[in-house]
Amino acid sequence: MKNFRFILTLVIPLALVLVPTNAVAFTYTITTIDAPGATYTDALGIDQHGDILGGYSAGGMNHGYLLHQGTFTTIDVPGAAYTGNAAGINPQGDIVGVYYMADSTFHGYLLHDGSFTFIDVPGATDSAASGITPKGDIVGIYRSAGIYHSFLLHQGSFTTIDPPGAIFAVASDINPRGDIVGYYSAGGASHGFLLQHGSATTIDVPGATFTEALGINPQGDIVGDYSDGVTTHGFLLHRGSFTTIDVPGATYTDARGINQQGAIVGIYMTGGVSHGFLAE
Repeated sequence: MKNFRFILTLVIPLALVLVPTNAVAFTYTITTIDAPGATYTDALGIDQHGDILGGYSAGGMNHGYLLHQGTFTTIDVPGAAYTGNAAGINPQGDIVGVYYMADSTFHGYLLHDGSFTFIDVPGATDSAASGITPKGDIVGIYRSAGIYHSFLLHQGSFTTIDPPGAIFAVASDINPRGDIVGYYSAGGASHGFLLQHGSATTIDVPGATFTEALGINPQGDIVGDYSDGVTTHGFLLHRGSFTTIDVPGATYTDARGINQQGAIVGIYMTGGVSHGFLAE
């Protein structure tokens, strides 16, 4: 296991983003993603080549996967009770995600050239990795004393990222510029956030009861989900305007990743079953 250094907790200034309510019209073709034999499938990330990754359950076990040109490759961390998912991928094909042990603890991993490196924040009871840049910077979450925090792993050192007043914080993705998106809880509500150059901006879909920012592409387009108090919808935030993303007929839609071409992946539910989707 690679050794990492744990350094400082970064307290970041927080601003409220004022977002126009007028939405830009986008038209998508939706493709369902179901791993063969799976009882559920999640799509969590997509790269510039259109390779998709996520997680699925089959035969009572959970696995990560990579979908390349129509072919699924299962990702299982050796020795793990099960691999929860593959969550982030960079242009070189490096993949990060989370796996679980028999004692119910979870840990992050990096898959590089067929070899796994484990990612554990020192002193944390649990860690998970969710995004990676071309330079190898990684974001994710860890749990310490029962509280979830965000982290950035840069050149072997961990930095904690907690918006001021947050009860918990989750870093979901990072783009090549180092912009980080995620969500946090404060004041009894969950909000999305964008961290740029050490300053955080809150992202709230107008009228939503909660908002989570989950993916960001190189241009700064952001996807995520929000609730209107009845159900959960996906969203795209593009140049200051929100567009709602709902898979037709779904009871739940969650946008998780977006690539530089604007293709979006995520999760939707029908009849209580979870499916991945590609919107392009």
